[in-house]
Amino acid sequence: MPQRILITGASSGFGRGTALELARQGHEVIATAETWPQVRSLRAGAHEAGVTLEVIKLNLLDSIDITHASSYDVDVLVLNAGVMEGGAVVDIPLQRVRESFEINVFGHLQLVQAIVPRMIARGSGKIVWTSSMGGILVVPFLGAYCATKHAIEAIAGSMKAELEQFGIKVATVNPGVFGTGFNDTGAESYVQWYDAETAHVPMPDFGPSLAEQYNPQEMIDAMVEIIPAEEHLYRTMRPTATIDAAKAWQHTEWTQNS
Repeated sequence: MPQRILITGASSGFGRGTALELARQGHEVIATAETWPQVRSLRAGAHEAGVTLEVIKLNLLDSIDITHASSYDVDVLVLNAGVMEGGAVVDIPLQRVRESFEINVFGHLQLVQAIVPRMIARGSGKIVWTSSMGGILVVPFLGAYCATKHAIEAIAGSMKAELEQFGIKVATVNPGVFGTGFNDTGAESYVQWYDAETAHVPMPDFGPSLAEQYNPQEMIDAMVEIIPAEEHLYRTMRPTATIDAAKAWQHTEWTQNS
C-alpha cells in the first residue's frame, strides 16, 4: 500500500537514492534539502528519473523551515539529515560540537515533537532515525559526531518503548563506511580551525580509511525495504562486516582497561 513518507537530508547520498526509489515504487515522498540550489537539483533529478517527488527546503537550523516541514501529515518520518565534524575532543571548537547536535539531534527532535502527535492521535505511524555505526561504536577523532549518533540511539530507543502503545513503530538504520561523499567531507571539516602547532592532539591522515568505502546502494536498498515495511528488525546495519565490528566493540567496552 502506498504511504506518505517525509525524508530529511534527501539532497544526496542515502536520502536521495532512497527518496527516488520509494517514489518510483509509488509512495508519496516529501524529500527535503538544506538549500534552494539543492531543492532545484533534487527536483531536476526526480524529473530525469521520471518519478513524482515533492521537494521542500529544510535547514534544520531554521525554525521557519521546520515549521513548514512539520505541516505535513505523514505515515513515515525518516530522520536522515546530518553533519560530520572531525577533530579531537579536546581541540574541536565547541561551536562545531553545538552545531552538530543542533542539526543531527535537536532539529530532528523538534520535527518529531511537531509531527508525531498526529500519529498518536490516529494510532499509527513510523519514525526511522538514520544513526550510524558511530552510534554503537566510537571512531577516534570523530567523537563529536559519534556523540550525536549515540544520542540518537538513546532517543530512538526511548521513543520505541514510549510510542509502542499507540501503534507507532520506531527503528534505526546504521550505515558503515559507504562512499556517498559524506565521510570525505567530514574528514576535511577540521581544516578551517585546526592548527598543528597549537593543537593538543595531532590529527591523523584519514586517507587510508577512506580509500575503500562500500557501495552505498547496499544501504539504500535496505532503507527502501524497511521504511515502508510492516515488520522488520529495529536496527538495520550494513554492511555485514560492520555488524561484526560493532558487536566486537561492545565486547571490548566490557573487557578493556581504562
